[in-house]
Amino acid sequence: MRPLTLQRLFLQCGLLALVLFIVVVVALKLGAVPVSLYGLGRDLIQVLLGQTSALSSDYGMIVNEIRLPRILLAIVVGASLAVAGTSFQALLRNPLADPFVLGVSSGAALGAILALVLEPYLSLPASIAALFTPVGAFIGAAATIAAVYFLGRRDGQIDSGTLLLAGIISASFLSAIIMFLMTTLPGRDIHGMEFWLMGDLSSSLRASLRWVLGIGFFVATVAIYTTAADLNLLLAGEKEAMHLGVDVRRVRLVVYIAASILTGLAVSVSGAIGYVGLLVPHVMRWIFGSDHRILLPTAAFGGAIAVVIADTLARTVVAPYELPVGAMTALAGAPLFIYLLRRRVA
Repeated sequence: MRPLTLQRLFLQCGLLALVLFIVVVVALKLGAVPVSLYGLGRDLIQVLLGQTSALSSDYGMIVNEIRLPRILLAIVVGASLAVAGTSFQALLRNPLADPFVLGVSSGAALGAILALVLEPYLSLPASIAALFTPVGAFIGAAATIAAVYFLGRRDGQIDSGTLLLAGIISASFLSAIIMFLMTTLPGRDIHGMEFWLMGDLSSSLRASLRWVLGIGFFVATVAIYTTAADLNLLLAGEKEAMHLGVDVRRVRLVVYIAASILTGLAVSVSGAIGYVGLLVPHVMRWIFGSDHRILLPTAAFGGAIAVVIADTLARTVVAPYELPVGAMTALAGAPLFIYLLRRRVA
């Protein structure tokens, strides 16, 4: 493993940041209503200067009020899922571990739906009610990963096959509960909930929820990054890491809680988007290596790029209609995963 330097870290993250910027500009331009690059650049400069009143009526609303918030949401959701997937794969030492496969996304979705069902009966203030769904999603994600972890342990060690089966069974069971609730609860928009469950970034968020989403992502990602060196040692096994001085219990607790927060926040605002947490870490590991001190930040950029591209395709391929973002990630992710799997076997 090559020694880490700040120059190397900044260079690799800077390249991905440049790619993300280009993708964002393209995403702002594309859509049902075409936007010229000149008008886009002019409006973005005015937004950066705080001159929102000077925005042109035709481009201003489309860029500033519709596309830009959606793209920023896609960046946070993609980065959250990619970081959570990277940390799960390292901690559980399973290349198939990710929030979707392990059932964590399904648990977060169930928690979010239960929170939406209970919210009208609690008479909560608007500021607290906006946070009720993310809290429910986090509780669902944390409970699911705890159950999968304990089911996957055998003789004090994590059994990879048992863990994967436990995640698949948990995801199927939780998905069945979600479908039962969707079909039996009165007065619910079934089509809208199904669309949301497959990935939807079109919802407008309250300002308080945006702050919670941003702060939660930053705190959870930093918490996971503090364990990056320990995750490198954990790849050799828990007992070996303990002999090398790693506090495995602390690392496990930090990663589980932080990754559950990331998954819960992402699912509560976008639904369950698959393949991001599974494939992005593999691609970044293939390009930049397996050092988690570099892998975690590059995976965050890679996840953001992937979801922005997927969301742009979802809203432009059959415009003016939209496709679920999760459908786009599955269409692109399944062939890529088959390629990586065959390359690994070969």
